[in-house]
Amino acid sequence: MSTVLDRPPVHDEPPSPPFPGFGHDDNDDDGRRRWSVAAAIGGFGAFVALVLAVILIAASVGTGDKVASDTAAAPGDAAATVPAGQPVEVELGDLYIKPASITVAKGQHVTLHVTNKGAMQHDIVLDGQTSKGLVDPGKSATVDLGMIDKSTVAYCTVPGHRAAGMEMKINVAGTAATGATTGSATGGVAASNDAKIDPNATPTANWKAFDPNLQPAAGGVVHNLQFAAKETVHEIAPGVKQQVWTFNDQVPGPIIRVKLGDIVNLTLTNEGTMGHSIDFHASEVAPNVEMRTIKPGESLTYQFKAEHTGIWMYHCGTAPALHHIGNGMFGALIVDPPDLAPVDHEYVFVQSEWYLGPQGQPGDLTKMTNEQFDAVTFNGYYNQYKFSPIHVNPGEKVRAWVLDAGPSENSSFHIVGTVFDTVYKEGAYLLKGGPGAGGAQALDLQPAQGGFVEFTLDRPGTYTMVTHKFANVGKGALGTFIAGDAGVPMNH
Repeated sequence: MSTVLDRPPVHDEPPSPPFPGFGHDDNDDDGRRRWSVAAAIGGFGAFVALVLAVILIAASVGTGDKVASDTAAAPGDAAATVPAGQPVEVELGDLYIKPASITVAKGQHVTLHVTNKGAMQHDIVLDGQTSKGLVDPGKSATVDLGMIDKSTVAYCTVPGHRAAGMEMKINVAGTAATGATTGSATGGVAASNDAKIDPNATPTANWKAFDPNLQPAAGGVVHNLQFAAKETVHEIAPGVKQQVWTFNDQVPGPIIRVKLGDIVNLTLTNEGTMGHSIDFHASEVAPNVEMRTIKPGESLTYQFKAEHTGIWMYHCGTAPALHHIGNGMFGALIVDPPDLAPVDHEYVFVQSEWYLGPQGQPGDLTKMTNEQFDAVTFNGYYNQYKFSPIHVNPGEKVRAWVLDAGPSENSSFHIVGTVFDTVYKEGAYLLKGGPGAGGAQALDLQPAQGGFVEFTLDRPGTYTMVTHKFANVGKGALGTFIAGDAGVPMNH
């Protein structure tokens, strides 16, 4: 089969770029894609514009204000009066609706002629009524809203889009608008309805922890993988269930391990109800090709060569990416350093946050924007390895790979009662064990950073694993290593 270095991009449809404006030249002599200066400058300008738009959207959502369409690359509009019998031309984009408001007479029959000029599917729905269907990028549709007797709000029903600013006020002359955004990503559900975690609750007898044991890299140099993107309901703390968005129905997604120079061929199939994508931080590819958003029922193949060692984040990049990551669409890819020493045990811990919505519903985008997390967890479940301790023998060498998937909170990985003799962070050793070598007390990580630590638990007992940002220990970022016979749990 062709490799990532010589495979031409294949487009089933016009690509939906996460970073519009980036381009590349034809292949150079060694078959690698190279970026021209002109393309890079143009792409960088487009990327900066997109980042500024996202910042403005986030700031507006964070304050509970409405997002004007000009913050999402569309000019703002005053509330235009709609003549009777004339369809309203409506533009849907990523992430705005233009016009942002219209004015009609009481009892006027309103029809919208909707054109999707974004890169994702969108719809527009009146006051929470069932959607008539998503409109594909570049397509148009007619939406009949019927008779309008009172001021109201129409909005996009794709999860996260309304909270990110996709609303259009419909004002009836002489009345006030109703149905405005309440600050919840669930489309108007008050935050008081959000699920609550009971710190004293315990899982049911049939609960199973996420297995932290890390398996060796599979043999061979080509790895053909299958991922399914879907939304499903999971328990994320004792008695607390959320609609989580997943790769292969798990949070975090599957842990992938390869060796330096291996080729990864991943086929992503969207089995969900909204657009999804995947972004491997370990890859060097054209984002508008491999990382593009695909619709429900579609698939794409993402191919890259693992050319850099470390533990790398992957995640859904579909806008708003914060909402998709915050609802569970992330995982880890490990590329082994060539000099990796043998150890007795290897484990992987992915730290992330939960921003609770109502029971059984998706997480709250406004909370995500404001960094108001309800839980910080290792491998997706509150106090997971307190309920299911990790057992080793005294004196055994342990390697713990750690990734901070965020989406927003940092990590200071620490194990009470031991010293890390080896620390590897973001592709380089900060400390290697040996005669006269120093020690480390924590592995500090920002979101999307990762590494590993090595240590031994010399004496039988119970050793507590935490993030040393202690405000988060009480929010679920706590676990236990037991060396030999179980000792008395520590209060630390």
